[in-house]
Amino acid sequence: MDIATFFGVLTGFGLVIGAILMGPEPGKFFDIASVMIVFGGTSASILVTFPLEEVMQAVRGGCKAFGSRRVQAQDVVNTMVRIAEISRREGLIALENVQTENALIKKACQLIADNADPGLIRGTVAIEIASMKRRHNVSIGVFNRLAGYSPAYGMIGTLIGLVQMLATLNDPSSIGPAMAVAIITTFYGALLSNLLFLPIAGKLKARSMQEELHLLVIFEGAKCILENNNPRLVYEKLSSFLPPKERKDGR
Repeated sequence: MDIATFFGVLTGFGLVIGAILMGPEPGKFFDIASVMIVFGGTSASILVTFPLEEVMQAVRGGCKAFGSRRVQAQDVVNTMVRIAEISRREGLIALENVQTENALIKKACQLIADNADPGLIRGTVAIEIASMKRRHNVSIGVFNRLAGYSPAYGMIGTLIGLVQMLATLNDPSSIGPAMAVAIITTFYGALLSNLLFLPIAGKLKARSMQEELHLLVIFEGAKCILENNNPRLVYEKLSSFLPPKERKDGR
């Protein structure tokens, strides 16, 4: 589990709810009609904007932002160095038997074992990066649109509430409660946008950039092993992808 994501969202909602409970009438912050407008309207608009399968893909991607630990680039570099050690000790063909759950590393090992041309490796990494970005951009786009729709429906709900309030101006005692209900929908929309949808979109974008870096490390390592399978030289080249502080620990 990604503790930072979970803790950040939990803390944000916890502080907001805590501030509400410290007020005189916390029950006023819950309104069924406002929930219907913001959640229902936002869901309807996102289903109109994107096909259902892309929405479900985004939901799964959003869950991964909470449920998966980010793999560090240093781990990928160390894995490629170990692969270089195997190829140097047992030969390139031995990489066909490397066992790994990472499909991209498995593909890289197969390319090395087949003594693939560097041009083929460059083409492969370009296709993989383009395909990965296309998949991730769908999820990022869905959450960015959600972040735009939810405040808009919050404003729509506020306008509906104001119309209803103006219709009862002959009763001054109802103006205050009616105004509070009208503003609740804006509160819901802003809260969802800034505490859930935009942060998840940002997290998915950061994950996408990290995976792109991993792809570059994997396939650059594959080319380096083909050119010279000296593990030390492979590390020296791949360590350029790492921050300076991490390079000493990765050797």
